[in-house]
Amino acid sequence: MDLFDKCNYELLNRSRELGVYPYFHELQSRQAPIVTMEGKRVIMLGSNNYLGLTEDDDVINAGINALYKYGSGCSGSRFLNGTLDLHKELERELAEFMGKEDCMTCSTGFQSNLAIISAIAGRRDYILNDKENHASIYDACRLSYATTLRYNHSDMSDLERQLKRIPDKAGKLIVTDGVFSMRGDICRLPEICALAEKYGARVMVDDAHGFGVLGNGGRGTADYFGLTDKVDIIMLTFSKSLASIGGCMLTSHRVADWIRHVSRPFIFSASMTPASTATALEALRKLKAHPEMTQNLMNISAYFRKGLIESGVKIIEAPTPIVPIFTYNSLDTFYYGKRMFEEGVYVNPVIAPACVEGECLLRTTLMATHTEPIIDEAVEIISRVLQQGVPDNF
Repeated sequence: MDLFDKCNYELLNRSRELGVYPYFHELQSRQAPIVTMEGKRVIMLGSNNYLGLTEDDDVINAGINALYKYGSGCSGSRFLNGTLDLHKELERELAEFMGKEDCMTCSTGFQSNLAIISAIAGRRDYILNDKENHASIYDACRLSYATTLRYNHSDMSDLERQLKRIPDKAGKLIVTDGVFSMRGDICRLPEICALAEKYGARVMVDDAHGFGVLGNGGRGTADYFGLTDKVDIIMLTFSKSLASIGGCMLTSHRVADWIRHVSRPFIFSASMTPASTATALEALRKLKAHPEMTQNLMNISAYFRKGLIESGVKIIEAPTPIVPIFTYNSLDTFYYGKRMFEEGVYVNPVIAPACVEGECLLRTTLMATHTEPIIDEAVEIISRVLQQGVPDNF
């Protein structure tokens, strides 16, 4: 068998034949509530720019100033020549804001999970992994060499059943998304922390979609439940609420010091660029100065959900800016996404393996800067396209 025989993605080939291939649309403007994409005006309902800060002048100018002061890149690892005073400043302010002793930044959110989990869990340890956790967590588990036990999504009985299987003396790490990226639901953190205490496990929360969204002033899922002290490791990304690129780990001094010195993904990767670091730092300061942004986000998200439900659109209901719309099978999902784009709304198609086959979705996301008139327009388009259905000859 030739190695390249596998390179034939039948679903994508079929979607191209039907003219509904949904990926790699070209954006020609800033990430904003309304964008220019492939030459046309489109309402953006497919961005994780939750606070709308990618177009904030202060955030943009912070990146420009850092570019002039520090240059375009660091040309090395944080471990050696790639640490800026700006990196340390961002880490100090994040740790203080999140109520943790220490913070370690990484170049991307994906890399953050690889860096944390591969360093903290080894061959004799066990990782308890929610089945709907992000792909980066799955890859981090593979890299760690620990034994990974998956538990059914937010099923605390199954989590406890898995914990009972683990030898008492083994190291145990429960890893969960704070807000699950596809369905928008929130993890059952109080029960997870109670089980962790009962069975001697540590808890890690990937809060990529919870930071800037939940909790006091956007401090995330652990704060939302009042459990910051009970969560041992919090991972954040900067490409969502902080309008940049990068990620970080928040934990104790002891754990952070260990991971900084043994984590291969951290040691052998170039550090965040100066501009990315500066924009994340300025976005954090904006969030601290304007905590009302998170409430604006929740208000417009609720308004959108209400509009869809009143229009007869079937959604997964959760109190977050992620609002998934059921489309069930892959080709129908591609068709509806293409039609909505043609009518002026961009949404994200979600098919297996990002969801269970037969439960495909159009994933929509809100920004704090969306307005009610924009949402009204989007709801009308979405509901009309769905009501028209898929042609019989499709």
